[in-house]
Amino acid sequence: MPNPLRIGDVTIAGRVLTAPMSGVSDLPFRRAASKLGAAYVATEMVACETLAEGRPDVVRRAAMDDALPLMVIQIVGREARWLAHGAALAEQAGADIIDINMGCPAKIVTGGLSGSALMRDLDCAERLIAAAVGATSRPVTLKMRLGWDDATHNAAELALRAEGAGAKAITVHGRTRQQFYNGSVNWRAVAVVKAATRLPVIVNGDIVDDASARTALAQSGADAVMIGRGAYGRPWIAASVERALATGEVMDEPELTQRLGIVLDHFRDSLRFYGDRPGLKVFRKHLGWYVEGAAMPLCAEARRAAKSQLCRMQDPCEIEAALIALWETGHDQRRIDRLGAQERLADDRRSSQPDETLRAA
Repeated sequence: MPNPLRIGDVTIAGRVLTAPMSGVSDLPFRRAASKLGAAYVATEMVACETLAEGRPDVVRRAAMDDALPLMVIQIVGREARWLAHGAALAEQAGADIIDINMGCPAKIVTGGLSGSALMRDLDCAERLIAAAVGATSRPVTLKMRLGWDDATHNAAELALRAEGAGAKAITVHGRTRQQFYNGSVNWRAVAVVKAATRLPVIVNGDIVDDASARTALAQSGADAVMIGRGAYGRPWIAASVERALATGEVMDEPELTQRLGIVLDHFRDSLRFYGDRPGLKVFRKHLGWYVEGAAMPLCAEARRAAKSQLCRMQDPCEIEAALIALWETGHDQRRIDRLGAQERLADDRRSSQPDETLRAA
């Protein structure tokens, strides 16, 4: 891997970034990922106007922790005055980098003419970027898509405008808004954006392991990769991919016992951060992902049943006990599978030996 990525006056200790994800990258998730070695984990998307109003749920989305290696707040909005105010508030909250969302495809966002809807109005998009840049001393970055639809791949033009307005880096998800998360991601189209700007370009979309990261970098020519949905239930993914890219080896996944520790630490942190009842409600999606992706030799049906049972529980202590029991079952099953494999190998070896009767003959 080349030298660490620089965004304005900030040096990122790696080139595998974790995306801002609504309902996912809250402070407990960011702490878990950072503890596991992630160099860059952004907050959930924060609406500038409601941030200014001080709504508790919105302030919580932008929550920072001095123990994090880097503080990245993503803001979204449609009016220049609110983008400026949001950028100023983000700096006051301790943000090292302020990211503007112009890529979210959700109807609730685009219906308010924010997120990827701004790719249909580049003049407005440019004004918003300039307003945010003018309101803060921190580097402002931009996350977007290839365009609104296949007829309007205007990401390169928006990147060029963003550079002129003072942005310091660009992230491009290799799909249009109309694709949402369907169809094939087009990493090659990100190369057009890279050619259009002198800014660092980060490629995003369907990057789930070291192989997809290498392909995305090769096809896009980007300076770094950003992992979004690939981090569901895998807060270690950015650090694992980073190590694999640095060494040229295949990425490693945590061992079974280590995974249990990660799940329990994340769960307990969520309960502390939100309180037991809301924390459990928020954590259920993470719990489901952890179980779905568990590195256990359990059949898919057994995992679905375990997930269903765990996500119906209301008592945190019962959930912890059930998780530990599930992992112990995984250990036992893995031992059984290993013994079975050893027996099959022994049988294969025996069957490969010449028959004693034939040898005597």
